[in-house]
Amino acid sequence: MSLLHGTCIAIGIGNNIGPWAVLLRGPSGSGKSDLALRLLGRDDLGARLVADDQVEVTRRGDEVWAAAPAQIAGLMEVRGVGLVMVESVSEARLGLVLDLVSDTGSAVPRMPEKAFENIAGVDLPLYPCAPFEASAPDKIALLVRSLDEDILRS
Repeated sequence: MSLLHGTCIAIGIGNNIGPWAVLLRGPSGSGKSDLALRLLGRDDLGARLVADDQVEVTRRGDEVWAAAPAQIAGLMEVRGVGLVMVESVSEARLGLVLDLVSDTGSAVPRMPEKAFENIAGVDLPLYPCAPFEASAPDKIALLVRSLDEDILRS
């Protein structure tokens, strides 16, 4: 088991995509919890919190599973509000890593090259993400859908 800094959201609970967990990475104040909160507010995504701030990852065969450390399970830090209890899942299969960036003009290419992040010995798709764009939750939904279907043509 390893401990990573980030926020992890399971998407596709009870609907036709996933379920897959998405790891949101970035420095403090980069928008991890803000984006997670917007994902959790979308009923159509079937999103649930896995972990906020610290994520435990464990390899099982060819898969990586994410969970919250026991002391923070079900808790999310919402800037300007504080710690809040949110609906969560105990664990989820990690399928995607998003590095949050602030400058969309140069940091998020129009047609990104395929990139991967090795976590616990497993290569996972890696994408840059501008968390404060209004379309960020929709783009994440497309990327999660691409884990189950061949929809990307780049």
